[in-house]
Amino acid sequence: MSEHASSSTPDTDRVLQGPALDGLEQYGSITDVLHKAVERFGRNPAFSCMGKTLDFNDLDRLSGNFAAWLTHETDLEPGDRVAIQLPNVLQFPVAVFGALRAGMVVVNTNPLYTEREMAHQFADSGASAIVILANMAAKLEAVLDKTAIRRVLVTELADLHDAPRRWVVNAAVKHVKKMVPTYSLPQSMPFRQALKKGSTLANGDVSRCLDDLAALQYTGGTTGKPKGAMLTHRNLVANMVQARQAIGGNIGEGTETVIAPLPVYHIYTFTVNCLFLVDTGNHSVLIPNPRDLDAFVKELKKRAFTGFVGLNTLFNALCQREDFRQLDFSALHLTISGGMALTTPTAQRWHEVTGCPIAEGYGLTETSPIVTFNPSDAIQLGSIGKPVGGTAVKMVDADGRDQPWGDPGELCVKGPQVMSGYWQSDEATQRAITDGWFATGDIGVLQDDGYVRIVDRKKDMILVSGFNVYPNEIEDVVAAHPDVMESAAVGVPDDDSGEAIRLYVVAKNATLDASTLKRWCKKSLAGYKVPRHIEFRDELPKSNVGKVLRRQLRDGDSAGA
Repeated sequence: MSEHASSSTPDTDRVLQGPALDGLEQYGSITDVLHKAVERFGRNPAFSCMGKTLDFNDLDRLSGNFAAWLTHETDLEPGDRVAIQLPNVLQFPVAVFGALRAGMVVVNTNPLYTEREMAHQFADSGASAIVILANMAAKLEAVLDKTAIRRVLVTELADLHDAPRRWVVNAAVKHVKKMVPTYSLPQSMPFRQALKKGSTLANGDVSRCLDDLAALQYTGGTTGKPKGAMLTHRNLVANMVQARQAIGGNIGEGTETVIAPLPVYHIYTFTVNCLFLVDTGNHSVLIPNPRDLDAFVKELKKRAFTGFVGLNTLFNALCQREDFRQLDFSALHLTISGGMALTTPTAQRWHEVTGCPIAEGYGLTETSPIVTFNPSDAIQLGSIGKPVGGTAVKMVDADGRDQPWGDPGELCVKGPQVMSGYWQSDEATQRAITDGWFATGDIGVLQDDGYVRIVDRKKDMILVSGFNVYPNEIEDVVAAHPDVMESAAVGVPDDDSGEAIRLYVVAKNATLDASTLKRWCKKSLAGYKVPRHIEFRDELPKSNVGKVLRRQLRDGDSAGA
C-alpha cells in the first residue's frame, strides 16, 4: 500500500507517490543488463520462435557479431539510428542488442506500416541503417530515396533456424505462400552474412551510460504526424527495475516460460520481453502471427507456460475457443495486461478459463511504458493499480491546478521512466512536460485506497487493440480523395478491439461509397488505422470558429449505442 494511502490526508496531499526505487544503480546501460543476464543464465533459454530456441549464450554471441559488424564494417558511429522493422522473430532481440552494444539508437518500426508511414519515420529519425524482413523490402525500395538510410540488412523469416528447416520455411514463405514481393535493393546485405562476418571481427561493444539515448519509440500526436519519444538507457532500465519491483515474488528467476504474442516493437512488449524477462533470466516464446489463432493455440499446446503477456482483445478471442479452453493451465501463474483497457468481463472470463487472474498495468510510449501496476496479491479490477517504484502521479484541472483525491483531472506522471523529450521537437516536448511532469491526456482519479482509475480521455486519440490511432492522420489521407469535402474520425466502443474507428464523411460526389474509401485508406494506412465504419453526412458539427467537434460525434455514437 502506498505511503499516502496509509498515513496521508487526501484533502491536503494531492500527489500519489510510489515506493522507493531500488536497484537502478547496479546497471550502467542496457548492454550491462544483457551481460549480467548472460553471466547468470548463460545456458537458460532466452527466446524461442517456431520451434527454434536461443539461449542467453546464443543471444550474447549473435548480438555481439552484429555489434562487431556495425562497428568495424560500416561508417556508422555511436548515436546513429538503426531502424528495425521485424515481427516477432529471433532476429529481433539479436538486432536490438547488437545495435545497442555498438552504441547505436534503436528505431523500432511497425512491420504493418505502409510506404507513406515508413518514409515519414525513417526520414524523421534520420535512420542510417535498417534491419528489415524480406516480406517488407519492396516497400523499402519504394521509399529509400526519401531517407538517409545507407545500410540495408535483409532477413528472411527463419534465418536463425538450423538447416534444412531454414531452407524449407524460407522457401515456403517466398514461393508457396507468395509473401515476399519482388524487390531490388542492390546495396543490401543478408543479415546472416553480416552476422557471419561479425563473428570474425574484434569485439564491437561501445561503452554507453544511462543518460545516452537508447531508442526512438514513435507515437502519434494530435497533428497526425508520429513523433519519436526519446528513451534513454536510464528510462528503459529504470522501467525494467520498476517492473521487477512491481511484479515482485510472483515471478522466478530463470524458471519462467512466458508467451509473447504481442509485437515486440511495441514499447509494452519491448520493455517486458527484451528487458525485464532478460534481466530475470526467463524464457520468452515469440509468436510471429497471433492473429492466426489456430496456429497460436497449437503452439501453446506444446509448452507448459507459466506466464502470458497480452491485452484485452487477445484474452477475449482466446477464451471464445474450445481448443484454448482445453489447454493445461496448471503452470500458469502470471498474466499481465497492458496496451489497452482491460474490461471486467474479459478479466473474469480469463480467470475462469485459466485459473490465473490478470494483473493490469498502465503506461505510455513516453513513459517507457509502465506507470502503474496492479499488485498481484491485491488486484483491483477496474483500476490501473498503484504507481510503480520511484513514480509520482497527480491529477490536474484544465488550468493546471492539482486536483484533490477523488476529483477527476488529467493524469500527470513524474519518474525516471519519463522520456527526455520528443525527437527534434522542443515545442511538443514543452507542451507535454512541465517541471518534470508528463501530461498523459487521460482523465483519471486518485482513490483513497492508493489505486488509480482512468475515467475518460482528454485527447482525440483512438486506441485500437492497443495501437494508438490519431484522427488527423486518417483525415489527412481521406482528404486527399478527390470526392471528399471533409471528414472526421472518432473511436467508438468495440467488444473485440476496445475501440473501432468510425469515419464521418461529407462527400463532393454522391456516388462515393464506403468500400471505395476503405480501399483508398488501405493504400496509405496500416490495417488497424483503416476505418471499420463509414457514415456519410450532409455536414459535420463545428464550433463557432469552424473546428470539427469530434467529441460531439463520439458522444452521439456512445449515446446511440
